[in-house]
Order: sequence, then C-alpha cells, then structure tokens
Amino acid sequence: MSAPAIRRAQPERLDIETDVLVIGAGACGLVAALAAHDGGADVVVVERDASPSGSTSMSSGFIPAPATRAQRATGIADDNASRFEADIQAKAKGRAVPALARLASSEIGPALDWLAERHGLEWVVLTDFLYPGHSRHRMHAVPEKTGTALMARLSAAAAACDIPVVTEALARGLFVGDDDAIRAVEIERPDGQTEIIGCKALILACNGYGGNPDLVARHIPEMTDALYYGHAGNTGDALLWGEELGAQTRHLTAYQGHGSLAHPHGVLISWALMMEGAIQVNAAGERFSNEHGGYSEQAVAVLAQPGGTAWNIYDERIHDFARAGFPDYRDALAAGAIREGETLADIAAATGLPGAALEVTLASVARFQCGVEADPFARDFTDKPALAAPFFAVKVTGALFHTQGGLMIDDSARGLRGDGHPFPNLFAAGGAACGVSGPDVSGYLSGNGLLTAIAFGRVAGREAASRG
Repeated sequence: MSAPAIRRAQPERLDIETDVLVIGAGACGLVAALAAHDGGADVVVVERDASPSGSTSMSSGFIPAPATRAQRATGIADDNASRFEADIQAKAKGRAVPALARLASSEIGPALDWLAERHGLEWVVLTDFLYPGHSRHRMHAVPEKTGTALMARLSAAAAACDIPVVTEALARGLFVGDDDAIRAVEIERPDGQTEIIGCKALILACNGYGGNPDLVARHIPEMTDALYYGHAGNTGDALLWGEELGAQTRHLTAYQGHGSLAHPHGVLISWALMMEGAIQVNAAGERFSNEHGGYSEQAVAVLAQPGGTAWNIYDERIHDFARAGFPDYRDALAAGAIREGETLADIAAATGLPGAALEVTLASVARFQCGVEADPFARDFTDKPALAAPFFAVKVTGALFHTQGGLMIDDSARGLRGDGHPFPNLFAAGGAACGVSGPDVSGYLSGNGLLTAIAFGRVAGREAASRG
C-alpha cells in the first residue's frame, strides 16, 4: 500500500458533507461517533472493511476503569482515577506521558458509565483474578467477555442513533488548508471509484502501524519476524498522515505483545491462567522468566526461546477455571490446542518435553509454592495452590498485537503540530494516538489498548462536536 496523500488544496468537489468524520469503525471510532452524536453533531464513519471489526474483535474486549457504577456494585469502593494513574505509571516505570496517563485514567470511568446509561452497554467486572500491575479489580467486559461481542454492542448502539457507518470505504487522502485545517477526505471504493467527504472536524481512529512491516522493522525491529495478531488494516495511515503534516509523534517504539498465543492454532490463551498458577517452560522443560511480569513483555521472552515457542503448563483446577470463564480458551480446546496427561510423564509424552527436566521444574515450583525456597525469577507462588495431576498444556508463541505509540494529542484529543500548538480540527484516539505505555513493550498495563480507544475516543468525539 502506498503512503496516504496529503493534498494542500481545496477539493474539486464534495460528494458528502458532515460535521464530524471518523476514519475507522473499531471500538475507538464507534465510541467517538457516539460521543459526537451526543454532542449534537452530524457524524459519518468510514471503514475500509465490509463490516466493522478491527483489532477490537480479535481482543478479549476487557477494559480497565476505576470508580464505575459496575465496579462499585461488586463492592469495590476504594478505587479511583488517581490510584489507576499510579498503576499505569508504575507499569510504565514513570515514562508514560503524564498528561495522557491522567487523561485516560480520569476519562475512562465516566466513559463506561455513559455507554451504559446512554447507549445500553452492560458491564460486568472480572473479580476472579487480578491482572498484572492492577491494584484493584477494575477490568470490565460485556457479559459475553469477548471483543467480538463488544463490537456488536457498539455497532448496535451506533445503528440505534442512525449514525452512518460507510463500509468498504478506504481513506486515501486528506485535503488540508493553508491553516492546517482538514477540509475533506477522499475515500476509495472496491471498484476504484472515489468519493470526497467534506468535514468540519476529522477523527483518526484507524489504529496504529502493526500491519505495516516496514514501519514495524523501523520502530520495533525485535518484532520484525513475530506473528502479527492484529487487524491487517492497521497499516499506519494515521502515523503517515501525521508525519507528512508535521505532527508530533511520541513513543513509536511502544507496543503490546502477548506471550501466550496458541501455536499454530492462533488462539489467544488468557494470561489469567498464569495469574492462577500456570507456568511457562521452553523446549528443554525449563522456566525462563517471571510469568507475572506481564503478558506484553513476555512475548519477547517467549520469542527468545528455541523455536520461538513455549509451553503453558497447568492443572485441572486452572483448566476448569479457564474453560468456565473464557470463550477463547474453549475455542482453543475445540481446536485441539490443549494437551492433557494424567501424570507428569503423560504430559511430557503429550508435549514432547523431556520428562526428567519437567519433573525437576515442577518440583522446584512446588518448593516455591510452599515458601521453602524463593523463585530465582522473583515470582511469588505462595498465594496459589500447588499444581497437581492431571496436567494440561498448550504450546504458545509470542505475538505483536498492536502498537502503542502515535500522534501526540492534547487534553481535547487534538493532534499537536511540531511547534506544540494543536491542529485546528484534527483529532486522534486509540492506536492512532500516543498511548500510556511509555516507550517500550514492558510498559503495557493490561487493557491499555481499549483504555485509550474508549477514553480518548469519547474525548475526541465530544470535542470534535463542540468545534463542528
């Protein structure tokens, strides 16, 4: 795909005009559209695919948020935006952009409450486990607990508001005035025909650059050969446009990885298994990291192992927990990704792992769980029961899910020019904007992707409507 074009000219025609134009119909784009609609603006969303899905549909659909009505209904009354911001910065080692961490942590709770009250989304709070880096149970999901279901509910909300979502419409170029205001966007249809949509404000909600191999090689070379488990349409359009416009960018080296994608089946295995007591071993049957450090940076650790793979090892208690609570795990089970063994020798045979080494590893883990010996990787095993037969295993690899750097934005989600001043009417959110994970993979706190998609998406829609 060629780089999107910036045209410093008035469009020769306008086929459609709208107050707010949104590029991308994933969770970020739909939330932005709903917010702009609620602000009284006419809104059009353009989407390159035949139906909206994006990376949201490939995710678990989990959104961290403090001080929501749903969270308080579970009995958690001591969470707040400041605590969440502190957790974000702790995971990012203090390197997340302070203004963005504050904006995300303060906006996400009200955004989820607004989606529930105004647009009928139902939230449940996951209290069975605590994701790495979160000091409170604050992970929200729709009842189905999938990204696909989250997208379905957001799409239904947009349809209920009669917001046009124009599919099979690939944004190819921006018409920009001398004052850096966006005048219009040219879209291309599958038959090659083009249309030009005039707008008073433009929201970039077309995610990051994970689907662009050249940009991945440039900014995150350690993931050049990694499996990309994101939407193929995330080719960096927002970044390329922004760079051509002279926009500020930040933390382009940041991304979310995941160290537990079933291989070769391509099914996500929830990191909740690790938090419940599972371990990862390499082909030699040996642990190689602290599995509680975070699933994002674990992608790099797994890819560094022989063959770029590892095995998740766990027991029936954890298997039953995952099967009951996670649709993705049930998909992996149906696909034949899960191995089972009545004894340790059986699971070694089922996986091809060396039985003697696996026995030594499990014996060490048992000592860690009893508190008799400290884990050399500094994981605390003492809060979960020891692993016991029968055993289960799944072969996994590390993958790139989505990038976390992008266009720098202000508190109104407007993109910033090189001189620090905002563009008049250009907004960015979600993966198109700089996130809150700092400059590298280790700063990703569970849920940061949908956090900024929804929090910044709502801000962008609200502010774009006020300027329309």
